[in-house]
Amino acid sequence: MTLLTVRAAAERLGVAYSTLKRWVHTGHVRTTRTEGGHHRISEAEIERLLARNQPQPKRRARAEDEDVIVGLSARNRLHGFVDEVRVDGLLAQVRLRVGDQSLTAVITADAVGALKLQRGDDAIAIIKSTEVMVAKARPRARRATKRRR
Repeated sequence: MTLLTVRAAAERLGVAYSTLKRWVHTGHVRTTRTEGGHHRISEAEIERLLARNQPQPKRRARAEDEDVIVGLSARNRLHGFVDEVRVDGLLAQVRLRVGDQSLTAVITADAVGALKLQRGDDAIAIIKSTEVMVAKARPRARRATKRRR
């Protein structure tokens, strides 16, 4: 049985090292631990993950199926991961971690269900607004002395 490092397995699966590491820690990927405590992933587990991500055979579309979006005009896209999901009635609050920043969005509870959003999932915040404000702090002003003639 061949065992791969997490980094080698991530490369083989075509995902980022941090993504595969997160899958390992959340239990989505079965690993073997070395005496030093490092995770190793078997070839069989890699094959299982690759098979799971294969495209499903096409099925006949039903009237309630939604259209698939193939493009989007919004250019302001922030890639991050879901830090928290709170659902309360019809609305949900989703907090994304984008780098070292946090972004909160209020969306419908139906959207959370349709996207199957859970903590730790990779997500993209797409910002499209008619009003975007940009501010810049003014440096502290020096007192100007005017000369009189």
